[in-house]
This record gives sequence, C-alpha cells and structure tokens, in this order.
Amino acid sequence: MPGLDTNLLVRLLVADDAVQLRQVEALIRSAQRRRESLFIPITVALELEWVLRSRYGFAKSAIIEVFNGMLETREFDIQFEAAVEEALYLFRESTADFSDCLHVGLCAAAERSPLLTFDSKAARIGGARLLSD
Repeated sequence: MPGLDTNLLVRLLVADDAVQLRQVEALIRSAQRRRESLFIPITVALELEWVLRSRYGFAKSAIIEVFNGMLETREFDIQFEAAVEEALYLFRESTADFSDCLHVGLCAAAERSPLLTFDSKAARIGGARLLSD
C-alpha cells in the first residue's frame, strides 16, 4: 500500500492539471480493483488543509467536507484516523485553526491530554490548556 503526497490529493480535489488528475484517478481505480488502500500520512493531512485554505481559498466548511469524504473513502487509509476525526469535530465546533485541533486530537488519541500551550486561542479548544505560572 503506497503513501500519497499532498500534491496528488490536491490534483484530485481541485482538478487543476488534467494529466496529473488522470494519473491519480487511475491510481485510485487500480487500488479499488486490488481492494487495497492508499496511505495518507498525518503530515500530508495537515499540509492538505493548509494548501486548500491558503492556496486555493477553500472555506472551512469545504475543508471539513473534503476530510469527511476522505475518511469515508475505502481506498484511503488516513494515519491516526481517530485523531483526524476528533480534529474535524473540534475544527467544526470552534474558531481554532485546524492544526491546533489536530494537535489536540493527536494528544487525545495517544491518551496524553491536555495539550499544553501558550496560545490563548488554542487553549479554548476542549482538550487544550494554557500553561500558566
């Protein structure tokens, strides 16, 4: 089961390069035929949110929809899936950045909560707490 880089997922989602889009679609069809999944590292998930938001102007709701779709796709195996699901819930319910929500989700999945931070905005996420004197 090979891993996917961010740029393959971006091609699939924004279809801004027809040749590369066909290559990614063929890869997914091949995985479907073999009943295999394609691995998405957690670092790729984090970068994907950043690229979709900052480079392509995706709204928060569209990013949530993208990640929900990826989680529901049998051909994708997202590393730390439970942490990503928790991050999406926190992201949907708060004004926090996706990256902070993912940090909290990873801590929760590892049973290492709370996430301690000096970031007052991040500390408003359930599962995060300001480190104070």
